[in-house]
Amino acid sequence: MHRYVKGARSERELINEFYNNDYSVMRAAGSGVNSLSPDIIVFKGARGMAFECKAWDKSTVSIEVEKFEELKRWKLNSGMETFIAWRMNGRGWFFIRLDEMKKAKKNYTVTRRTATAINRTLSSLIKGEIVAQVREAATAASELADA
Repeated sequence: MHRYVKGARSERELINEFYNNDYSVMRAAGSGVNSLSPDIIVFKGARGMAFECKAWDKSTVSIEVEKFEELKRWKLNSGMETFIAWRMNGRGWFFIRLDEMKKAKKNYTVTRRTATAINRTLSSLIKGEIVAQVREAATAASELADA
């Protein structure tokens, strides 16, 4: 199957999952074509998350340096937690934060083993576990800065 078609189908699948869990969802114009924004943005109340989607059956997912830097800029400007959303056939979606990606010579990468070890799944995002983790990390960082 053509990579763009597979990717677009996977993005629609993820959009429907969030929509069916009462999130407002937007798919970026030019998704899969330009590197100006993440593929999908979801909102629920004051909570927003952004996703760069990959549906690859390989042992690693790689993001070009330019795209990775744009995603970091997006996160900084929007304040939204930003993830690489990796759909693995037969295993579902796994979500990797940008700081969990490893720098290689020409890109940023994450292995299937690392993504499954992190085990951040769609249900954990929808249940809000990541928000609690981010808040805990921010509180810990604030306490360290005050010390």
